[in-house]
Amino acid sequence: MISRRNLLKSIGATALAGSALAMPALARANGNAAGRVVIVGGGFGGATAAKYIKRRAPGIDVTLVEASGRFYTCPFSNLYLGGLRDFDSIGHDYAELTGRYGVRLVADLARDVDGAGRTVTLASGETLAYDRLVLAPGIDFRWDAIEGYDEAAAELAPHAWKAGPQTKLLKAQLEALEDGGLFVLSAPADPFRCPPGPYERVSLIAHYLKTHKPRSKILILDAKDAFSKQGLFTAGWQALYGDLIEWVGLSNDGKVVRVDAAAGEVETEFGTIHKAGVLNVIPPQKAGFIAHAAGVVNESGWVPVRAETFESAQVPGIHVVGDATIAAPMPKSGFSANAQGKVVAAAVVAALGGPASPEPVFANTCYSLVGPDYGISVAGVYRAADGKVVPVEGSGGLSPAEADAAYRRREARYTLGWYAAITQDIWGTAA
Repeated sequence: MISRRNLLKSIGATALAGSALAMPALARANGNAAGRVVIVGGGFGGATAAKYIKRRAPGIDVTLVEASGRFYTCPFSNLYLGGLRDFDSIGHDYAELTGRYGVRLVADLARDVDGAGRTVTLASGETLAYDRLVLAPGIDFRWDAIEGYDEAAAELAPHAWKAGPQTKLLKAQLEALEDGGLFVLSAPADPFRCPPGPYERVSLIAHYLKTHKPRSKILILDAKDAFSKQGLFTAGWQALYGDLIEWVGLSNDGKVVRVDAAAGEVETEFGTIHKAGVLNVIPPQKAGFIAHAAGVVNESGWVPVRAETFESAQVPGIHVVGDATIAAPMPKSGFSANAQGKVVAAAVVAALGGPASPEPVFANTCYSLVGPDYGISVAGVYRAADGKVVPVEGSGGLSPAEADAAYRRREARYTLGWYAAITQDIWGTAA
């Protein structure tokens, strides 16, 4: 049985050592596997799949389609917002993938997929043929879900749920907030990218405000009545920030139904108006555009997959990894996407003539910082059964509620170590 104590001890030691994270056993490089693989998306899942396909079978031709030459991670963007990290430190390039592993990088957007003809059409008009396709499209937003909140509104009331210009915009707004101002965050209903993410965000923004604008307040308006690691977060908020943070759940009128971005106002379900000095709206989400174009999305807006290989349940020859997938109880996290990318790599190599892929086991730990020296986590181990992801009985769990300050400091160090380890594992650039 895998206990939480042993799991976290292993993950924490691995993270602090900066070595590769949990993965299926790698067979010796196989010269028989050959074929053309196209991967769309160079984030946690897509870049991992590219690297590990080439590690298992260097003879496979791997093309990675990614519009940006540098990928900025949503994990640790909250540390930037809280003043604990600079923006460049969350950016990673593809030099190791192209130089060491021979992955071909195409700086373009994928616009269409022909699953029957096995081709990907790019925005430039170029067509890429594939034997296996891996989609790692991340998320898109349901712009019609909240009245008044669309792409134009996001330039005034940023979501910052895709790291990049939106993250910088939100940081600039926080810096311009007057001391005594109100920061309002609207959190979506499940499912969405990184379940603990909004609550880590307000934690580290609270740290920034307490340090620089101590008379300011934070209001969380939530479209649900419970959230990931809720007890741990609320205890940490009380210990570190007193009454600086207020959370309002669905039953107490926390669901935002209308946004006036120009006025910095939101209206909740029961008609209450809240005016913010800085307004951060995280809207409901769905699988990224190319997943819809490929026909792998179902009525939920997400992608059903077969857990053994993460191949689409709807279109053969297409594997999907990361936030776009339906893989609950695995959360939509960078750690999950990395683990899924390694399983997909093994499955793709097997499909193209390499050794059979091992039975997948997935591990995930979501670390969160409540403050610079106050870390908390939730961990889980999963396996595939009858096409679904299921938890391994007796594994995983939460940080203990009664942990002392030394334990919280260790988990904060593990958080930093995890990020260094996983970015080294994927892009070859620890930060």
